[in-house]
Amino acid sequence: QVQLVESGGGLVQPGGSLRLSCAASGNIFSMYGINWYRQAFGKDRDWVGGITSGGGANYADPVKGRFTISRDNAKNTVYLQMNSLKPEDTAVYYCRAHRGANVYWGQGTQVTVSS
Repeated sequence: QVQLVESGGGLVQPGGSLRLSCAASGNIFSMYGINWYRQAFGKDRDWVGGITSGGGANYADPVKGRFTISRDNAKNTVYLQMNSLKPEDTAVYYCRAHRGANVYWGQGTQVTVSS
């Protein structure tokens, strides 16, 4: 069983930055791939990007070059660094851990980009 807790969301002006954290319980966290998703009000949940257990990261086109995912296995934490934020990045951001058939979601953290 893995429990995930996101943090770091908030209100930021366009062009600003935020760093989200996804902290996990469990001593095999390093073996899990972690993905970030976001869901804007009234819209579907979209994939933002992910990082493998080996540290390789991939990103959705809308965030490439602006967002960076990293992990610190010693701290059981994955980070989503978001730069050059735009109003269209406003959403609830979720992290998801997966390994084989095991999938776990966090509760989400709100990011609002507005002037």
